[in-house]
Amino acid sequence: MNARARMGWTVVVAVVAAGGWWWQGRGGSGDGAAGGKAGAAAHSQAVTLVNVRQQDMPVQAEAAGTVVPLNTVEVRPQVSTTVRSVAIQEGQFVHQGDLLFTLDDRSDQANLEKARATLLRDQATAADLERQWRRNQELLAQNFVSQGALDSVQAQRDAQVALVASDKAAVRAAEVGLGYNTVRAPLSGRAGAIAVHPGSLVSPTGDPLVTISQIDPIGVSFTLPEAQLPTLLGDGAQQRTPLAVTVLRKAADGGEAAPMTGQLSFLDNTVDSTSGTIKLKARLANPAQALWPGQYVTVRLTLRTLKDAAVLPQAALIIKGDDREVYVVGADQKASLRPVKVLNSDGAWAAVSGVKPGEQVVMEGKENLRPGGSVHVAPAASGAAGASGAGA
Repeated sequence: MNARARMGWTVVVAVVAAGGWWWQGRGGSGDGAAGGKAGAAAHSQAVTLVNVRQQDMPVQAEAAGTVVPLNTVEVRPQVSTTVRSVAIQEGQFVHQGDLLFTLDDRSDQANLEKARATLLRDQATAADLERQWRRNQELLAQNFVSQGALDSVQAQRDAQVALVASDKAAVRAAEVGLGYNTVRAPLSGRAGAIAVHPGSLVSPTGDPLVTISQIDPIGVSFTLPEAQLPTLLGDGAQQRTPLAVTVLRKAADGGEAAPMTGQLSFLDNTVDSTSGTIKLKARLANPAQALWPGQYVTVRLTLRTLKDAAVLPQAALIIKGDDREVYVVGADQKASLRPVKVLNSDGAWAAVSGVKPGEQVVMEGKENLRPGGSVHVAPAASGAAGASGAGA
C-alpha cells in the first residue's frame, strides 16, 4: 500500500473515532440527568399524612358490671294466719299498692267489732256521767248537794272520758290488725316466685310470700381501681353534677345493642384493701326492661372531658418503650421527629400534647423514614388518608 492510501485510511479511522466519542458523550449526558432525577426520587419517602384535629375528648374508665335492682323487698305477713287468696302470678309486674294476698281475717274482724262495741258502751256511760255532773252543778247552786258530791261525780266523768279515748285507740289498733290481712305491693317492680298458696299457714318469722325487685329504674354495680378515687371525688362542683355512665350490652343476635346512658348514683365510703378497688353503682332508666338483674354488662364511666384537645390516630404514634413520638411534616415536605405525650386514648384515636391542631403527621410509611428526610404523599393512599382524616 502506498503512502497516500495509508493516509486515507488514517483519516477515516479518525473520523469514526471522533463520531463515536461525540455520540458517547451525548448519550452519557442524558443518562446522567435521568440518574439525577431517579436519585432525587429515591431519597423522597412515600407516606400518607393525616391532620391533627382539635376536639373535645372524654376521659373514660371501663369496667365489667353487674345489673342489680335498686330496691328488693321480701314481702312477709305481719300476723300468723292462713292465706285466703293469691291475687298475682309469678313474674308479674306489679305497681305500688296493688293487691298481692288476702289472709284469713275472721279473728281480727271479731276483735274490731268487740272494740267498737266496747267504745259504744263506754261512750254511753260517759254521756250519763256528763248529765249527772251538770245536774249536780245545778243542785249545788241551790244548796241541795255538797261540794264533795259534785267533785265525786266530776271525777267519775273525767275517768270515763279517758276510758272512751282508750277505747277509740283500741278500735284503731283493731283496724290496723285487720289491715294486715290485706297484703299490698310496697313498691313497683317484678314479682318473683310465689312461695304460698291458698290455705298455707304463714307467720312473720317464716319464709317470704314473694320477693319484688324494682326494674325501672335499675342499677349497675361495678368497681374501679383506687387510683381513680381523686378523679371520682373531684371538687364541690363535680360532686353536684353526677358523672355520666354508658352501659354496653349484647343484643339478641350476638352483636352490640344500643348503648344505654345513666348517672353515677353511689360511691362507696371505703376502699377494698384486698383488691385495691372501690365499689360504685349507676342508676339508669329501664322502661323497656332491656336490663335484667344479674346480667353482665360493660360500663364506661366518663370521668372528665379534655376541652379542645389535639387528637390524632394512634397508628401515627411511634412507640419506643415508655416514649411516644410522631413524624411532623412541614411546608418544606421534610419530616421532623417530635416527642409527644398521650393524654388519653379512645379506640383508634389519642389526645396528645406536643403537636398543634392543623399540623400534618405521618400515618403510613414512617418505618424507613429518618428525621429531616423528604417525603411525598403516596398517590394511591392520599385520597384514603384525606377521607380518613375528614370522615373520622
